[in-house]
Amino acid sequence: MPLTTPRLKREHLTMQRMVEIYCRDHHGAGAAIPCAECSQFLDYAERRLEKCPYGEGKPTCAKCPIHCYKRAQREQAKAIMRYAGPRMTYRHPWLALTHLLDKLRKVEHPMEMRRRQ
Repeated sequence: MPLTTPRLKREHLTMQRMVEIYCRDHHGAGAAIPCAECSQFLDYAERRLEKCPYGEGKPTCAKCPIHCYKRAQREQAKAIMRYAGPRMTYRHPWLALTHLLDKLRKVEHPMEMRRRQ
């Protein structure tokens, strides 16, 4: 299932831009082409986004009650976001702003949503 909704596409674009910033500064890769390790991580992140049970209502990873990343990829995502997050405000201000607004979303565990239905 490809990323079809605008929200998930934007979420993936945000992750791409963060990885580009991180990879360029840490691995010396080109501006638009991340290294093999970072490309694998981006592919993994895209697969996880496609399978997200929240779909369009997906919260940011930091506020999500479900840990869908494996431990190694979760640590890699933390390192990337910790480094690239502050730099996003200068290089990609619109994506940074929308990501901050997404942090304000109320999050409910999918099991609780099912119980109410």
